[in-house]
Amino acid sequence: MRILGLDPGLQVTGYAVLDATDNGPTVRDAGVLRSAEKRAATDMATRIRALYDGLNDVLEEWKPAAMAVEQLYAHYDHPRTAILMAHARGAFFLAGAQRGIPVVSYAATKVKKLVTGSGRASKEQMQHAVARELGLKQVPEPHDVADALAVALCHYFAGSSSLRGPRSATFTGVNLKALTGDDPDEIEEDQR
Repeated sequence: MRILGLDPGLQVTGYAVLDATDNGPTVRDAGVLRSAEKRAATDMATRIRALYDGLNDVLEEWKPAAMAVEQLYAHYDHPRTAILMAHARGAFFLAGAQRGIPVVSYAATKVKKLVTGSGRASKEQMQHAVARELGLKQVPEPHDVADALAVALCHYFAGSSSLRGPRSATFTGVNLKALTGDDPDEIEEDQR
């Protein structure tokens, strides 16, 4: 089973593609989707379209069986932020629904609890936990990518018993050499 994890953002969205294998989750790809350059606040449609198109490219390339998306968190003092973020999440849910991909939403505290053991873990703790769980040699950067990996791991850990396995994996994405020391060109095709 292939899982796409998303850490939604209006300007930058982290994404991560994990394969559930007999040996645990294997990272296939991870990176960020960027919206169009921040222009006037009224140019929301262009920004959402750029994120939607970027996600469709990822969906086309990796064909995940499930999408896991972090839920919105809104502070009482900043309700407008949640409304703006909901636009991006809506575009992501639409892209998944158009392809018949089940989309599951997880609260940030649940993601943190399943990945780190604490629902109040910091960004740095999350990055280190993700690196540990996936056997990475360094923490994934930027934090949007680490958060997307964490959301995908959350879905992996929360999934059916057929998805659960040892908590170890190899990273075979864009930053493979930097994170693991392995050269992606030297990895056999069946390991990708």
